[in-house]
Amino acid sequence: MYKGHRISVVTPCYNEEEGIAVTLSDMPSCVDEVIVVDNNSTDRTAEVARKLGARVVVETKQGYGAAYKAGFRNATGDIIVTMDGDGTYPRGFIPLLVDVLLEDGLDFITCDRTGYKSRGSGTALRVFGNWLLGVVQAALFWFYIKDSQSGMWVFRRDILPLLDLTSDGMSLSEELKIEAFTRRELRCAEVPIYYRPRVGESKLNLWRDGFKNLVFLFHKKATHLRRGRKPAPAGWRTGPTPAPADPASE
Repeated sequence: MYKGHRISVVTPCYNEEEGIAVTLSDMPSCVDEVIVVDNNSTDRTAEVARKLGARVVVETKQGYGAAYKAGFRNATGDIIVTMDGDGTYPRGFIPLLVDVLLEDGLDFITCDRTGYKSRGSGTALRVFGNWLLGVVQAALFWFYIKDSQSGMWVFRRDILPLLDLTSDGMSLSEELKIEAFTRRELRCAEVPIYYRPRVGESKLNLWRDGFKNLVFLFHKKATHLRRGRKPAPAGWRTGPTPAPADPASE
């Protein structure tokens, strides 16, 4: 519990037994639950996660997006924090990011990795691909963020019914940001973070996944033009974003 809010961390994993051990080793005490989504791992990812106190959810439909959506369905916290299970994202930033969300009355934060990175945490090709996808996203959807492919987000769980999340693959990262930043009902921001080298072998295929993400942006735009936006469900939160809890309640 942090300032009257339950915090859930959701982490999708595919063969990340080394990385998930690092990720869970220094999780802040303000986190109420960690959900590790085991996406058909063939190593000891699930076993290691359970030993370190995480709740393991199995998602047999392969894909980054499918795993995340399973995690969201199972999360019980008022606020959801996401990160990869490879040790790259700073767990120590979680209280700070939740503070920004609450004190600024935000609904959704995406984290920017383009500032300070430790040695070995990025390549020129990755940086260029991220920039290109960000430029295309800005041109199609009329909002710009520095890091369109970041996998660390902090958001209020009650916004999920507003978001039309269709991707089961890596494109979910950009889709989630598009859905959040283009909803007039939501207040969103990008906040810089520190970024470390990954632990373990990367599963990302830069050319294949980069091309799929590029194609997905045009598909998503066509869907918005054809069908419009998903309407807010009946009874969804009305009025301003809920005010932060009284600090005395911590």
